[in-house]
Amino acid sequence: MSPIAELAYGITDAYYNLTAEEIFTSTLPPKNYEMKAYPIGEYPAKCVQAAAIMLQIQNNLDKRVAQFPHELITYGGNGSVFNNWAQYHLTMKYLSAMTEEQTLVMYSGHPHGLFPSNKDAPRAIVTNGMVIPNYSGRKDYDKMYALGVSQYGQMTAGSYCYIGPQGIVHGTTITVFVTSGLGGMSGAQPKAGVIAGVICVVAEVDERSNKRHSQGWLVEKESDLEKVIARIKEAKNNKISTSIGYHGNIVDLWERLAKEPENLVDLGSDQTSLHNPFGGEAFKVEVQKTLLRHIAAVDTLTAKGMRFWDYGNAFLLEASVPVLKIMGDIFSLGFGPFRWICTSGNHNDLLKTDEIAKKVIEELMGENAASVHTSDLKSQQQYQDNHTWISKCDDHQLVNRCPLERGYRKWRSICTIMLSRDHHDVSGTDSPWRETSNIYDGSAFCADMAVHNAIGDSFRGATSVSLHNGGGTGWGEAMNGGFLLLLDGSADATRRAKSMLHWDVNNGVSRRAWSGNEYAQHQIQHAMKIEPNLTVTLPQGVKEDLLDGLF
Repeated sequence: MSPIAELAYGITDAYYNLTAEEIFTSTLPPKNYEMKAYPIGEYPAKCVQAAAIMLQIQNNLDKRVAQFPHELITYGGNGSVFNNWAQYHLTMKYLSAMTEEQTLVMYSGHPHGLFPSNKDAPRAIVTNGMVIPNYSGRKDYDKMYALGVSQYGQMTAGSYCYIGPQGIVHGTTITVFVTSGLGGMSGAQPKAGVIAGVICVVAEVDERSNKRHSQGWLVEKESDLEKVIARIKEAKNNKISTSIGYHGNIVDLWERLAKEPENLVDLGSDQTSLHNPFGGEAFKVEVQKTLLRHIAAVDTLTAKGMRFWDYGNAFLLEASVPVLKIMGDIFSLGFGPFRWICTSGNHNDLLKTDEIAKKVIEELMGENAASVHTSDLKSQQQYQDNHTWISKCDDHQLVNRCPLERGYRKWRSICTIMLSRDHHDVSGTDSPWRETSNIYDGSAFCADMAVHNAIGDSFRGATSVSLHNGGGTGWGEAMNGGFLLLLDGSADATRRAKSMLHWDVNNGVSRRAWSGNEYAQHQIQHAMKIEPNLTVTLPQGVKEDLLDGLF
């Protein structure tokens, strides 16, 4: 490592040779280097996969990315990377020393240690919130988190693959609206609205509206409610696409909109952290009062023709309203929110990966164009959405990345990519209020799929695998399996990717097929034709006349 790098990063061999006593008394963030993702070649690691994980951890705690970085909270109000800074220091020390014959074991933020394994094993196994089911309520979480024995990893905080609001901009471009939340993931909403060509109004009571505006995620901001209404009308009349941040309470916004003679809103949602809304009994009572006002105003507007849905934040669950099934069919088709991280920090490398992705999508669209099956036609629309997104994303400056345009050092002639996804996915999450809300065979509350997702990824080549209690809809409300996969252009990486990604998608498609989903049945039968080693159990449909005359 160059002297300049040592000075800038403060990541030296001496630092990673700290004693256990020195580490466990390190209760503060590092002071001798800025917390951010550096080009992968600058990390003092013995293997590239360990360096990539170090990069991911530091990106999760970057103050420009994380919600409360000093408290090790990345997003969602309580999505933790670690319980304390001693765990961070120890984890980074382990990763700097790790070889390709070792695996780091993480227990809810606690680095359990390096254990002997092999090159094909994951370099890290991460679990968060794996508690006995009967002790998986909110009060149990509060106690265990206070004790430091467990934590809520959200979906991508505790597994080190959070990439800021950009992580869900693509998915949000097909769901835009009047909504609330400008925090971690919800900061994607205004940018997605502009890309989709709509007027997107986002309420936020916190000062984050100023942050999102200064970062370029939000076009306009306003604290006067009447001015917001006037701006909506002006933009609508002039067919202007924009994003307006209302610095105020979302309930006030909805109630004001409900008073308008005409319906100004076509689509509505919410993306505040309703999985963790309470901070004391008195506050809980007030929150529940506003939830009733909130849903009453929404009901008034839906009666006028507005479409409203839960954006996976447990709003409708907290308001005791039936959940709309808005995502299940996309997952049944085999589509989910994969993401990739360009570890060099070089923007030109990132643009090259965009071009490769677009080319692959174009080829898939060509292969799919002749089909007239409903499932394939819906898949074609997904391909087109993805292509549009990748084509436009750079124009909207969505990337959280290292700003340094450096060459490669240890990992060098090719740009290494860390592939990941939000755990909410085709087979990553069992959640009856979101991902598996369209599972009708009685298994919506079963978590076999997510657990198998993590187990199956682990022996098929993943760099890291994760299993989390909760995520999005809250502790005790979901189970999430996730992964990180390093792609460095080698034949070995190609082998790993083909094996792991085939399983990671088809695990969920086959589960949805067994539950009776028509799209999933079509997709999994197509997958079996392509891969002769794939054989799954398919349901047998009941003939319509079978019950005739029995009753």
